Amino acid sequence: MTVIRKTNDEWKAELSPEEYHVLREAGTEAPWTGEYVSTKTVGVYSCRACGTELFRSDTKFDSHCGWPSFYQPTESDAVTLLRDETLGMVRIEVRCANCDSHLGHVFEGEGYPTPTDQRYCINSVSLRHQPDTRSSDEAGA
Repeated sequence: MTVIRKTNDEWKAELSPEEYHVLREAGTEAPWTGEYVSTKTVGVYSCRACGTELFRSDTKFDSHCGWPSFYQPTESDAVTLLRDETLGMVRIEVRCANCDSHLGHVFEGEGYPTPTDQRYCINSVSLRHQPDTRSSDEAGA
């Protein structure tokens, strides 16, 4: 994977102010406002900044937390995990491994009935959803 490196000015020219704030400044969109919170459409979720595939719809689940939730990334090396001690607590930040954009946080041990017992809580503005245009038989449904 080729790591994308750009200056802040280059990112600002390519991203909206909200996208820049979340992706490059580790901001967070308000809960229940993101376009993908309730999306059920089969497809792929990619990094809005660089287009790298990050998650698939078959790992998305309803966590009722106000942000899209996934139980695992598409590939183990699609994201990087960093210790985040902001806001007076310890969390694990999720970043795109290709462009180092902030995506959200991952939480463990919350009791969701998922295969990994993890919740990747991801900002909608960090993602771009590409619906699967194959028939449901081809898509494996």
